[in-house]
Amino acid sequence: MNAKPSKLRAVDFHAIGERLRAYRMGASLRAEDVAAQLGVSRAAVYRMEKGEIVKIETLERLAHILDTTLASLLGVGTEYYTSPVAYIERMRQLETDATRIMAHFEPISFLLTSDEYGHYLEKMLQEAHPDLDPERMLALMKILEERKRAFARRRPPIISLIGLREIERFVHFGLVGRIDLPPAVRMERSLAARREVERIIGLLREHPLDMQIGIVDDSMPNATFQVFERPNASFVAISPFRFGELPNVATGIAQVTSAPEAVQLYTKMVENLWQRAYKGEQAAELLSSMLKVV
Repeated sequence: MNAKPSKLRAVDFHAIGERLRAYRMGASLRAEDVAAQLGVSRAAVYRMEKGEIVKIETLERLAHILDTTLASLLGVGTEYYTSPVAYIERMRQLETDATRIMAHFEPISFLLTSDEYGHYLEKMLQEAHPDLDPERMLALMKILEERKRAFARRRPPIISLIGLREIERFVHFGLVGRIDLPPAVRMERSLAARREVERIIGLLREHPLDMQIGIVDDSMPNATFQVFERPNASFVAISPFRFGELPNVATGIAQVTSAPEAVQLYTKMVENLWQRAYKGEQAAELLSSMLKVV
């Protein structure tokens, strides 16, 4: 009789609730849609998402409704996300109480972009994915902006690695979703990309204590990733989704894991890249020189 309660206490129902919300958003389901299929109230679904204890039978039904697995809902092994909305919501959750974030995005992290970048990103996504459902587009942009606002409020320490080759390509193509745009539009989008790089140069020169940026003049990993150091467990998130020039939110499978070996290996890779990266004024001068020739 004493073993069962201790098992329940070992289960992180708050984390299960977070994953439940992310998968629900990725499936474009409202709380009331899930409630109707479960035969419970909408309030009951919200309570589950806030960490209320849930029976294993209910979790199995939820996994079926959300087109995922019980293991993914429980956080056993690796979580898989085919929806960028679900993945970005999961990023927002993991960033909420992260004590440090280590990240590599191509070309730059959305968290470091200007306020106008979201406007251009919406255009790029429409150009790259003309068949993308408008409601899905709205949901994606909404969760991206929510994530950026949450990050700005809390400002957890972040190490952001940026590849020089990726930045050169970013400026060369500009903020475009496809190449066959009118020359005037291409010029406007190239100037917008340059403004984003100038913003990074400004951050490098300001050198805020909670934001460390490194410019790597070397080969970078093909997939973007983030390491989230948290009080109870650290996570690695790996994504095929792209929010720079020629974006991709249609194809790929993102992964999130707390496996110690994965966390250790990705942390070590960040540390190695950080040692080789240009930083501060040296990095700012490198990007300024690049802008003069691209």
